[in-house]
This record gives sequence, C-alpha cells and structure tokens, in this order.
Amino acid sequence: MTARLNIAKVDATAYKAMMGLETYLAETFLTPIQKELIKIRASQINGCAFCLDMHTKDALKYGETPQRIFLLNAWRETDLFNAEEQVLLEMTEEITLIHQKGLTEQTYQKAKNLFDEKQIAQIIIAIITINAWNRIGISTHLELLK
Repeated sequence: MTARLNIAKVDATAYKAMMGLETYLAETFLTPIQKELIKIRASQINGCAFCLDMHTKDALKYGETPQRIFLLNAWRETDLFNAEEQVLLEMTEEITLIHQKGLTEQTYQKAKNLFDEKQIAQIIIAIITINAWNRIGISTHLELLK
C-alpha cells in the first residue's frame, strides 16, 4: 500500500485542530490506559493498522499487559477488564458502530452509574477523536512507524 498525502503537511490547520482534541483529552479524567483501550478497540473495529500499531505500543509503555491487549477484541469473554473499562469498551463499540444503533440507552445508563455527565462527555469525545484519526489513517494510507 502506497502512502497518499500527509494531512499534517498539506493542511497544517486541519491537523492542528485534530491535535487540539488530543491536547484537550490529555486533561480529562481518563487514565492513559483507559484512553489507549478506547483507541485500540475503535482501531480494531475500523481496521486502522497505523493506529493499532501506535496505540498498542503506547499502552504497553503505560503499563498495560500484553494479555489484555491480545484479548481486547474478546473483552466480554474475560474477567480481565473492570466495570469502568467494560462500559468504556461498550461505549466505544456502540459509538464506533454508530450506523447499527448508536449509543444505546442501556449502555448510557450503565455509564451514568459510574461516571458524571462531564466524564461521559469526555469519553464520547475520546471515542469520536480516535474514530476521526482512524479515518485519516485509513484514507491517507499512513505507513507504520518503524
């Protein structure tokens, strides 16, 4: 696969706007590992190799275990993820697969039992942001970092 354009170089203003979301997310309540779980799960669903490569490496750097990364695609079949992580992953799947049913009321209520409204807003922004990055990576054929 041949790389296409580099948005950071071709349209620095657009890239800067996306980085603004990352700057915002760095200040949210989400832990680095929670953010990486969201990023990895959305990237698995979307099939973004660049983002999967980057965020699995980042997750390991932050102390995530290889086992949990290996089993993330089957998180419902394990007891490796706590209640908060399960809701984050469920929200990630439903928002990433928005065309199916979107964020269901059942999942939203689970989130409300664990998080306040601002935290839920931050989770949604985190999910939306990685989905945007996935679309950039796939559309432009971003090459894996060596």
